[in-house]
Amino acid sequence: MSTQTMLSPAVVFDTLFAYEQSAALKSALELDLFTAIDEGARTAAAIAARCEASERGVRILCDFLATFGLLAKTGNNYEVSPESAAFLSKRSPAYMGTMARFLLMPGIRNNFDDLTGAIRRGGVQPSGDTVSDENPIWVEFAQSMVPMMIPAAHAIADLVDAASAASMRVLDIAASHGVFGITIAQRNPRAEVVAVDWKEVLAVAEANARTANVSSRYRTLPGDAFKVDFGSGFDVALVTNFLHHFDAPTCTNFLKKIYGALKPGGRVVILEMVPNADRVTPPVAARFALTMLAGTQAGDAYTFDELRAQLEGAGFRDASAHPLPTPETVLLATK
Repeated sequence: MSTQTMLSPAVVFDTLFAYEQSAALKSALELDLFTAIDEGARTAAAIAARCEASERGVRILCDFLATFGLLAKTGNNYEVSPESAAFLSKRSPAYMGTMARFLLMPGIRNNFDDLTGAIRRGGVQPSGDTVSDENPIWVEFAQSMVPMMIPAAHAIADLVDAASAASMRVLDIAASHGVFGITIAQRNPRAEVVAVDWKEVLAVAEANARTANVSSRYRTLPGDAFKVDFGSGFDVALVTNFLHHFDAPTCTNFLKKIYGALKPGGRVVILEMVPNADRVTPPVAARFALTMLAGTQAGDAYTFDELRAQLEGAGFRDASAHPLPTPETVLLATK
């Protein structure tokens, strides 16, 4: 038998059917299935009763989820995996189920219907550009993606020594939910934050600032980050999940604007999906480039060397990278 006939097409089938995994996870979250199992429902009948669904439907869904490790099955009983218990059960403080609302919403998902066209063009059609002015998807992002950002927010607060600073003026660009600036303000009672984003998005950040009891030190600056006047004299500028939407020259020019807003010795903090130089590892960060191809006209997932070149081109020095437990990396550089 030749080597060719011994090859398995499993990876081909898995890839072609990958959309089923997203749909199954979305349905499980909508049914609150992981929480039901985590709270003690173990059989398909018990889970179905708890989730108000059919026993047949729940059995098939649970079996499917068990095939790729989100559930474990022993006999007729199901259990949540450690990852599902940590991130998909509402009993966990690290619950990330809300992220599905943004990541699987039509404004994001539908761009992949014409991925071939995006590959031929080198980017999305203008009508599908996720960074179009005041795109409403960013309100959903602000409302849904906070759980993924909490670890990064605390890491950033540590890296800028927020708790030990005498005072701190923070410019939070594309602030979205606001948790990055808010976390610094919680760590430092003398920190003042100016948050930049579209007006409708900033309403979410303002609500979060009130909940965190920092609203008296939280000011918003609505508008296009490329056009609004940031002012000057900031100690820290946060540029989180932003640069990947644009080409490298645009990023460098934007970083020059940030450079002008910082005081001498001020620091810029960048949060990005950063693939290795080979651009295929680690997998989640490397795959993010395809998300940018399908959803922007010129965005990309930039390597550390590429981001450092953008920073240095804008005048910054001493760029450093700090990987996180999440798929993202924090970069620091100094004016």
